[in-house]
Amino acid sequence: MRKNDIIQQAGFILLLLSTLITLFFLGAILYFVFIRGIGVISWEFLTEVPRRAMTQGGVAPAILGTFYLVMGAILFALPLGLACAIYLCEYSPKSYVLNIIRLSINNLAGVPSVVFGLFGMAVFVNYFGFGVSILSGSLTLAMLILPSIISASQEALIAVQHSLREASFALGATQWQTIKKIVIPTALPGILTGVILSVGRAAGETAPILFTAATFYKRGYPDSIFSEVMALPYHIFALMTEGTHPEKQTAIAYGCALILLILVTMVSGLAIYIRQKSRRAYGH
Repeated sequence: MRKNDIIQQAGFILLLLSTLITLFFLGAILYFVFIRGIGVISWEFLTEVPRRAMTQGGVAPAILGTFYLVMGAILFALPLGLACAIYLCEYSPKSYVLNIIRLSINNLAGVPSVVFGLFGMAVFVNYFGFGVSILSGSLTLAMLILPSIISASQEALIAVQHSLREASFALGATQWQTIKKIVIPTALPGILTGVILSVGRAAGETAPILFTAATFYKRGYPDSIFSEVMALPYHIFALMTEGTHPEKQTAIAYGCALILLILVTMVSGLAIYIRQKSRRAYGH
């Protein structure tokens, strides 16, 4: 066997081994959470409010609050991120300023989430006067996931073949018509990939909502975007650090973690379905 073949085979084995190790740890985490949390899952747990110092009842307000925060974050971040990516890829002049902007976006993606939480508290909660609310939490999470959506959208737009744009221009379409009818639909699967990753991050963050949206306990459900809200990540944190009945509340925390995984999987699954449908429609 030639040296190049040996190197290629070794590289393949190394990549396969890395993939198997990753899948092993992922499976171990899922199994651990499932075994610890499945025992408390019931219809009552999913549909009722907490009772008796968080040791009985359910976590329905936290489930609904997490859904509100994630959907609110996507609602704010996706249009803004996509618009920014379209401008950077289709309209902005190619210069060193563009490179600085892209570098800044990439650096923003590496900022710790607690910094976004402090920013959200200072700007949305205090300066704009939204208070600790769904709106403040959604805007803060939107700022958190915005760099990821911009980067993923840029990559998806750049990957669209330039010949498609030229064909559209040759038929008399304007630049905006070409972007709206050709570029965005073709790039949609890649854009949705960024959305899928952003959903997981927004749903699992605790630090940003700790300062802007979450409360340890709330009777009933939020009635407006200016209401504070229970959320699964903060609820898990509170049960594990501030609970007064750890033997009961630890099991509830694992149940919340399992529900959070299921919720993220459902939202991501919807995005994946839309992505696959888009790929079939545009021949990907």
